[in-house]
Formats: sequence, structure tokens, C-alpha cells
Amino acid sequence: MVTTAYIARTGGPEVIEWREHDLPDPGRGEVRMRNTAIGLNYIDAYHRSGLYQIDLPAGLGSEAAGVVDRVGEGVEGVAPGDRVGTFGPARGAYATARNVAADHLVSLPDDVDDRTAAALLLKGATAAFLIESCARVRSGQAVLVHAAAGGVGHILVGWLKDVGATVIASVGTDEKMAMVRDLGADHVINHKCEDVAARVRAIVPDGVPVVLDGVGKATWPVSLASVARRGLVVSYGNASGAVEGVNLGILAAKGSIFVTRPTLFDYAVTRAEKQQLVDRVFAMLGKGAITPEIGQEFALTDAAAAHRAMEAGETHGSTILIP
Repeated sequence: MVTTAYIARTGGPEVIEWREHDLPDPGRGEVRMRNTAIGLNYIDAYHRSGLYQIDLPAGLGSEAAGVVDRVGEGVEGVAPGDRVGTFGPARGAYATARNVAADHLVSLPDDVDDRTAAALLLKGATAAFLIESCARVRSGQAVLVHAAAGGVGHILVGWLKDVGATVIASVGTDEKMAMVRDLGADHVINHKCEDVAARVRAIVPDGVPVVLDGVGKATWPVSLASVARRGLVVSYGNASGAVEGVNLGILAAKGSIFVTRPTLFDYAVTRAEKQQLVDRVFAMLGKGAITPEIGQEFALTDAAAAHRAMEAGETHGSTILIP
């Protein structure tokens, strides 16, 4: 028997339900993966709330580390007993075990434990593609990072410092300010106490060439006011709601700026591309540029409480669920 989370309707954390059931044998191209640690991500809340529409009923979660228990027909390169991870795009990771397509798996190195892997796979791969493939940040550039103490944000800070960028970090509490300073951010702004754009312009009068914005609606005006002429705003998340009704004329008015709304799985389409991103993540971990920063752990069946804490801004770093 396995325990699996599902939602039959969208809404608040209270819509998360649980069921116990038997798993069928893995189908062709699938493996049975027994989860040992599961990552919590804001996209899970987007699916649960209905911000991102999905067919219902549906499972939740895309990030987990675990062990292969059984392989289906046609699976190559993966065997029972192998330590593996997945960060999607298929949902259903909020489970003690599940059948998952082998193409969605990545191999885990021996020197990275399961909790660390679950804390880093999706968020680390997101940081990797944002910095190296999407924004292509160069040494010497100044970068504004919103929600810099969050699951992706704290990884962005360390990664950016490693590539030689000047990091301007925006957070919401004094505690998070201290944490982000410890990560190496050059300038830290409490957005609840200061005008972020004004402070950015005081630090970099011409504005920053890159903004990494995982917050969305609430920070969109701030990002526009902070970016340099011909700069790039990377709007990669919707923690405060989606950015809507964008008037393209504002991009000209703000200095012919570029905007992209990227998603990870346009940069990690194949299994090889997923593994390549993960290998970069673990290389950064190995050299000490980033840390898993596991701020909190919840039991798997306490996922609703974890969602409430995340959406209330009460979490820092990564959150993991333990079956």
C-alpha cells in the first residue's frame, strides 16, 4: 500500500486529501520510485489553488528523491536499488511511492544525501537555467533578486556570487536580511521598510542589467523601475499572483527593456538536459557556492500545514516533506 495526496477541487491547503491504494506494476518506460524525501515548491500551491489550471482530480508535487524499486519494460540505464531524483514535469511526488517515467529521472551522486537532493533538485535546476541559460549573467553585472531568502532565491544568491555578479537582494524581514547577507549578497533591502527601486538606483544609478523576479504581480512595477536601459526582467514566478495586462509600450518607456517569462521545462526537455542541469547544481554544491538551506521539515501528511507556512511567508530556504 502507498499513501498519495490528491486534490478533487482547487482552493486553499484544506483541499489536499489523502488516499491509500495499491500501485500497479510500472508500465513500459516507467519505474516504481519509493520516495524518501520530497521537495515543497511554490508551483505546488499554484496547482492546488487553480492559478495554474490542471485536470482534476490530480496529484501534487514534482520534486522527490528516492530509490528505484522496480523497472518496467524497455527501461534502460536505471536498475532496482539505484538512487534517483525527479523534479518533473509530471506531478504526484506527494506520495510514499509512485510509478514515474524513466525519462523524468536523474541520477544522484553518492556524496549527496536524499534530503539535500530533494531540497535542491527543482530549485537548483531553476537557478541553473535562469542564470546560465536564460539571463546568461556575466561577471561584473549587477543583478536584483526578489524573494532572495526563498527556496530558489537563496540558491540564486550563492550562484550569482560564484559567477562574479554583484547581488542586490530584496527580502521581507530583518531575519531574512541577515540570512541573505550571510549567503554573500552585496546589498540587502527590506522591501517592507524601503523603496526597493529607489535603493537600487542609489546603488546602480543606471539600473541593473538583470532582474530575477519570482514574486510576480507585486514586484512587477519594482522590477520595471529598477532595470537598466536595454536590461532584462526575468519574471519566473507568481508568488504574489500572475503579472497580467502587460502594455508593451511600457517596455519602450522604461528604456527598450527585454522581458521573458521562462519555464524550466523549455530548458530541460530531455533526460540528458535534466541531468546536465542537475550535474551543474551538484557541482556548485560541491564547491560550496550554494547550500541546500533546509529551513523546515514537515511530515508528508502535514503537507497542508507546509503550504500554509509557505504562503504566509513563514518559511526560509527549502522545505521538505518526509514520508
